[in-house]
Amino acid sequence: MSTLDVTLLRGGTSKGLFFRHDDLPPAGAARDALLLRVLGSPDPYGKQIDGLGTGISTTSKVVLLRPSLRDDHDIDYLFGHVSIAEPLIDWSGNCGNLSAAVPLFALLQGMVAGAPRDGAVSVRIWQANIGKTIIAELTMRDSQPVWEGDYHIDGVAFPGAPLTLRFLDPAGGASGWLFPTGRVCDSLSLPDGSTLAATLIDAGNPTVFVRAADVGLAGDERGDIADAALNRRLEWARAAGAVAMGLAADIDTASRERPATPKVSFVSPATAPGTALTARILSMGRLHHAYTGTGAIALAAAAAIDGTLVAEACGGVVRGEALRFAHASGQQQLEARLSSTPAGWHIDEVVMTRTARPLLQGSLFLPSQY
Repeated sequence: MSTLDVTLLRGGTSKGLFFRHDDLPPAGAARDALLLRVLGSPDPYGKQIDGLGTGISTTSKVVLLRPSLRDDHDIDYLFGHVSIAEPLIDWSGNCGNLSAAVPLFALLQGMVAGAPRDGAVSVRIWQANIGKTIIAELTMRDSQPVWEGDYHIDGVAFPGAPLTLRFLDPAGGASGWLFPTGRVCDSLSLPDGSTLAATLIDAGNPTVFVRAADVGLAGDERGDIADAALNRRLEWARAAGAVAMGLAADIDTASRERPATPKVSFVSPATAPGTALTARILSMGRLHHAYTGTGAIALAAAAAIDGTLVAEACGGVVRGEALRFAHASGQQQLEARLSSTPAGWHIDEVVMTRTARPLLQGSLFLPSQY
């Protein structure tokens, strides 16, 4: 009987299975087949019953970690978003929420050289999917990372210890550019012959922002969008945005091969006191119950740039201060820190506070065939 060590962790508003990189086969079809079977995908019933997935996009995720091969980083971090119904793992982007759980796993596994027994610790993470650096700042106690506390984030029922994530130079991880088309607002041509205004930005992960009203939505939706035509239009916008950003050859390829990125988000003016705007985002075709971490990075970056649909929804740019926005489970706050260059605005870093905690550690029983 074959087994595999696995740890289940929550990071932000996501959960995922964490593995030591060297415990798995090399990158390729064999590794993907193993991880798909572990989650219980592909499942035509959409439930992942014969695996550790739960049939929800925000929990159908895997993370591979190892001590960094780079002298100036502590950890190498690779993220895979596992399709529920299809035999596919999308390795094209990062998970901002699970980034919060990366330092916990690394510290619990003894991967961070020189970590203190007590006090503040800074873990420098190389995000291998997009080639970017994340710095996680948290606290140690008795040689263990502190994850219990009284800090709440909307979308998670229980509090935890605050953990600061600094996403350094987050632009261009997929395309090489903050605005891959060179424009802050584009007009997308959709398969039904219509057009749709969109801001296409690559920060954190590539993201397609559209006005809620332009796709027939109020902007404050919660739960799944039941209207098939609206879902189809949002997927067209996402896929057309991928093509415009140079991430896919055509709309069909984008839908088939890149279901996880870019994300599509619809925005509208603020409806909650103290917020700059209201935003919703889809993950693997379903409305996220809160908001994705990388989507929030893109949102904050776009809010700071004049002419984007996000800044328009805010009633003007939000720069030099934190952005607070309303999402499907409440609110979130983060800050994009920019500097002015001859070529335009540069996103130096995006800073957010999340919580994370380990949930389960043990041996996974592997089927003899997968």
